[in-house]
Formats: sequence, structure tokens, C-alpha cells
Amino acid sequence: MGLLSSLFGGSKTDGNQTGQDEKNFEILKYDGIRARNMGQLAYAIKCFESAVALNDEPETLGLLANAYLQTGRLEDARHTLERLTVKDATNLSAWLALANVCYMQEDYATMNDVCQKALALDDKNATVYYQSARAAKGLKNDLQAVVLLTKALVQDDGFINAYLLRAEILWEMRQAKDAKEDIQKVLQLSPDSEEALLLNGKIDAALGNVEAALQGIDHVISLNPFHEEGYLLKAGIFLLQKDFDKAIDTYTEAMELMEDNARLYQERGRVYLLKGDKEKAAADLKRAIELNPESENLITGNFKNYEAKNG
Repeated sequence: MGLLSSLFGGSKTDGNQTGQDEKNFEILKYDGIRARNMGQLAYAIKCFESAVALNDEPETLGLLANAYLQTGRLEDARHTLERLTVKDATNLSAWLALANVCYMQEDYATMNDVCQKALALDDKNATVYYQSARAAKGLKNDLQAVVLLTKALVQDDGFINAYLLRAEILWEMRQAKDAKEDIQKVLQLSPDSEEALLLNGKIDAALGNVEAALQGIDHVISLNPFHEEGYLLKAGIFLLQKDFDKAIDTYTEAMELMEDNARLYQERGRVYLLKGDKEKAAADLKRAIELNPESENLITGNFKNYEAKNG
């Protein structure tokens, strides 16, 4: 893998430069692929960057974009995918990848525009409709998102993520019956879906079906003992019932597995404060700040608010 230094560390030679560029491009591209396969992503990126400087052909642009994504370089990935869609405007995978990057950057307006271009290429593709729905939800257009998700499911009635997102939106619209129907469809396809079980537990809890909610949440925790949201939801149900001891026990159980989780200390401290145990509340507050010093002002402010409300 010494081509980079030979290309940019020495002087140019006479001869057929076009032929040499083509040869160098091929070497760089496949050196990059080998480096990527070996997990050497930094070197792979350098190879791909040098390769596309010689020839920005679509496949190598795609390889470079994927390498950027693997290293969390979203803006570089987006710029590369934009180059790719200009180079090959019929590349549906590139449009979908670009839409996904826009989603991660929370740029829903651009994501929506990208999805419209993808729909123009293929209006029978379930993933295109799903991505369009995510953009619509980001733009607070929930009804449009539901319509688009329904279209996705017409194309693929086994599309679990589409059912999950539609259930989430329907529940936000307080359409519990319809949301539960989508959740049940997910659980038929994937009985141990943690997302579906947790959302079902949230709905049951909100509807007052406490035992069903706790049963579902316990199933989530049995599948994944490190499921933070599961413990938080379970403790929250006990808190709504004013059963402070069970809420505290739930947080303590979670801390035995996630001892450095600031949020768990913060929430348990809040329950101690509601219970009137200011000493233990202060100890948990201190530990939460030690674990997450960046949020000290927020954590302290929340505790002061709780204390003011509860005397």
C-alpha cells in the first residue's frame, strides 16, 4: 500500500499520462477496498479520495461515501453522495443513501426533496416511501407520513420498520387501536421486537392496563437486561401509582447492570426527593453530575424544580 507516497511524494514522469492515471486509479481503488476489508478505514479513505481525484466513477464514489459513513463523517458522506447523484442521476441506492444521511443530520426539508427524486425513479419501492415518511414526520406532517407508510406497506406487507413508525405516529395522534394493530403485526413477524414490545407497553400504561404494560416491559428487559428505556418506563409506571419504593427498586436493579448511567441516578434521585429522602436524593444528584458533568446545570435545575414543587 505504498502508492499514495509514490504518487504525491515524487516528480511526474513523461509518457502516456492518461494510461498511467487509469493504472493508478485501479491500484488506488483496490488498495482502498483491501484496506476497508481489513478494517483500516483511514487508509481506505485516503485511497478512495485519491482514486476519485483521478476518476470520479460512480462505484468508487459510493465506496468513499460508505467509508465516510463508517467513520461518522456525515458531511463528507453527504457531499460525496451528492457528487454521485450528479454523476449518475438514475442511481436509486445513492438517492436513498443521501436521504438517510439527511435524516441523520435532521435536514428533513432536503431529505424530502431527495425522496421526491427517488420516487420519480421508482414509485413501487417500499423503502423510498418509508424514507419519504420519515422526512414527512420530521417536517411535522404526520398525516402525510401515515399515507406514505401505508403506501410502503402496500408494496411490502412485511416491512417491520414501516409498521413500527406508523404505530408510533398513530399513537402520537392518540389512535391507540390502530397503533396496537400495527404493533401486533410487528409481533407476528418478529415476536421479540423490543421496539414493538416497548411501544405496546407505553400504550397499555397510558390506557391504564398496568399489568399488561409491566408484563410487556419485563419481557423487553428479559430479552435485553441493559435496556435503559425499559427500566425507565417500568419505574415511571410505579411512580404514577405513587409506589416510590418499587420505582426506586427498579432503578437500583438497572444500576447493578449499568452502574455508570447518569440518567438512572438522576431519576432515582428524583424519586427519593418525592419520597422526602433529601439525603439520598442529594447523593444521587452528586453521582449523576460526576458521571455527566456537561449536564450539571440541567440536572441541578431539575432537582431544584422538584424540590420547590414538593416542599
